[in-house]
Amino acid sequence: MRIIKVDAIDSTNRFLKDLNRVQKLVKPVCVIAHEQLRGKGQMGTVWQSDPGKNLTCSVFMRVDGVLLSDQFYISMVTSLAVFDVLKDFMASKVSVKWPNDILSDRQKICGILIENIVKNGSLVGVIIGIGLNVNQTEFDQLPMAGSLKKILGKNIDVNEVLDILLKKIEKRFSELRAANYQLIKNEYESILFRKDKPSTFEGIEGESFVGIIKGVNPEGKLQLLLEDEVVKTFGLKEIKLLY
Repeated sequence: MRIIKVDAIDSTNRFLKDLNRVQKLVKPVCVIAHEQLRGKGQMGTVWQSDPGKNLTCSVFMRVDGVLLSDQFYISMVTSLAVFDVLKDFMASKVSVKWPNDILSDRQKICGILIENIVKNGSLVGVIIGIGLNVNQTEFDQLPMAGSLKKILGKNIDVNEVLDILLKKIEKRFSELRAANYQLIKNEYESILFRKDKPSTFEGIEGESFVGIIKGVNPEGKLQLLLEDEVVKTFGLKEIKLLY
């Protein structure tokens, strides 16, 4: 995979979007930043990262044959790729907090932001922004943030993490076809944080309620078993899992 290393940059996702606009990318490309000044998370949140201590990168992957209605499978395989990396490093109790925050021992260790590239109504590629905490141990006002160093007690080579991550992403994307969707979904659901356990959620109006995570539907909405024994689905902006 082609790798572009930059020093300080606003956003690796924006850098790749601009590069794709000019070069019309067809092969995988990764841009990695020593310092990302305005890294973004889900729903506009800011990703906090000390310069040089973590892996802040974006990856362009071409996508063929994935319908827009099936785009959440891209999120699933990306989450599984990061999961694979953390298991290689022997991180403990790794799980995915829906939709694609990666946890270890309940601490958030990785955030993922995926942006689609659509042409003539068809999905042709994706830009995957990944913030993986590697050697940072102090996080301002983020008590649930973790890192590989906090978990393993030692410094980790960020370039080594990048090399493994890119291989895992390419492997997982090679499996991204309709015939494998059910297997992908099953594997993703098997590592969902709080799956099959009563958990507290906050609804769109700020109300709290208890539900049990059963899985996701093909569109990526969370399926909850509620107290009245009814399974209901919720989108990303409709619900928040409380720790």
